[in-house]
Amino acid sequence: MRDQHVLITGGSSGIGLALACQAAAAGARVSLIARDPGKLATAASQVRADAPAAPEIFTAPADVADEAALVAAIRAAEAANGPVDVLITSAGVARPGHFAEIPVSVFEHTMAVNYFGTLYAVKAVTPSMCARGRGKIVMISSGAGLVGLFGYTAYAPSKFALRGFAESLRGELKPAGVTVSIVYPPDTDTPQLAEENLTKPQETKALTAAGGLWTAEAVARATLEGVRRGRFAVTPGVQLTALAWLHSLIAPVLRWSFDRTTAQVRQRSVTPR
Repeated sequence: MRDQHVLITGGSSGIGLALACQAAAAGARVSLIARDPGKLATAASQVRADAPAAPEIFTAPADVADEAALVAAIRAAEAANGPVDVLITSAGVARPGHFAEIPVSVFEHTMAVNYFGTLYAVKAVTPSMCARGRGKIVMISSGAGLVGLFGYTAYAPSKFALRGFAESLRGELKPAGVTVSIVYPPDTDTPQLAEENLTKPQETKALTAAGGLWTAEAVARATLEGVRRGRFAVTPGVQLTALAWLHSLIAPVLRWSFDRTTAQVRQRSVTPR
């Protein structure tokens, strides 16, 4: 990632901040977008402390659910650090609970942040990536994006939406030289998890306990290594890797088949008759 512009939404804490520290340590120009200016300033200081030789850290406050504000923040980051080479959408919210007790507004807000907040950012950077013939899109989903769990009726659908988005987008952007990766982290020791635990049903805690608790730094390392290797699905840990394979056993074959078919269609469209 040396000399590349890595832009991270939700970069002021948790997995996003850990990714920022590791990307900066690898020599990337890092831009962070999150809602709270104070947390962003603290995060930038931490990144500089962890990677003192890294270029200046750019920060911009924005709510990812507000398309105009997010696009403005991305454009400011591009003005400071150049076109985005790697976009990591780590901003997310979770409010677990029993379905009957969760207001509809929570479902709407969760989808606005987790899905549309990613969509807006991807829409903003892909034209430039495609024009340059290179770029990486990295979406942070969740283990709950692979299988629905008790208590996650608001959260899991938003993460499943990312999966469908990533799987659909991957084939479209591949011919342009832009890669798409989606990450399915297990429970990770972050401020968001602490917030989740305030409303998480006991059944949900029991179901997720089997996956253990990861540090944000470990998830970030697994993510960046997976992206470096060009993996589409990044699944930290043995359990999530097994779940990803068993839950969608033929997905790699389907992706190969889809790529083959679309390549044939493109070839027919350019071959003179």
